[in-house]
Amino acid sequence: MADLSAPSWYPTAAYLYVLHLDGPALAWEYLRRHPDYRQDWRRRHRLDTAQRWGLRLLENPTLDARDAHPAWFPDHDAVLQLHPDADPPSDAAAFALWQLPGRKHLIHDGRRLLLVSRWAGGCLRFALAPDLADGMAYVYAVRASDASQAHCQALSASLKQLATATGMPLVVVTRPRPSLTSLLELHTLQALDATLAGASLREVAEGLFGADAVAAGWHADSALRARVRRLVRRGNRLMQGGYRHLAQLPPVEQEGRAAVSVKRP
Repeated sequence: MADLSAPSWYPTAAYLYVLHLDGPALAWEYLRRHPDYRQDWRRRHRLDTAQRWGLRLLENPTLDARDAHPAWFPDHDAVLQLHPDADPPSDAAAFALWQLPGRKHLIHDGRRLLLVSRWAGGCLRFALAPDLADGMAYVYAVRASDASQAHCQALSASLKQLATATGMPLVVVTRPRPSLTSLLELHTLQALDATLAGASLREVAEGLFGADAVAAGWHADSALRARVRRLVRRGNRLMQGGYRHLAQLPPVEQEGRAAVSVKRP
């Protein structure tokens, strides 16, 4: 029987969805926990508020990355821009919305239509040109910049994911065990929620690693205590501005210093 007295951050199973999130989705998970962002969402009266957080529009912070659709500004490299093909060959592929895998969401960010398609362990994001219609031949566009090679690599990865998803049934998908990086994000978010709820470091450790592990290895200079302390610090850095690195947003000046950029190992 579930322990109804346990705090909401305590069950690790509630965070398992984090193991399958990409950079933009992880960025949202950290941003939506920021107390000032949640306050801005409740007020929602200034037009420039969203840009302060790197968004085109404010998104509801009570929604996790499975249901939220934050429109980052500028777009992440993984966003595929689709435009009508002005000179399509006879065998050109046609845009077919309903052949895309997964659950689809359409979002208008005030300037254009964004399409997000999610399925178990995968996510694709598209920016649709206003004159693109279902059944039309289309092309992919990459924004020109000094980092065009990186953009092309991200585009290639998204196209490979799209080809794999459309060429296989999604009823049963076998995936490898979660990576250490994914587990780090899960533990970081759980530790962040615990500290925001007022939990002590020891309580955080018990929630993440179990009471037995804490009883056996918790003391002033223990590796377990140092690990929990690092998780808490990392979560706060990501929430306070490091999330911008995950979403590929430029840093902002905070109190005379650039926001901390936290890289994923």
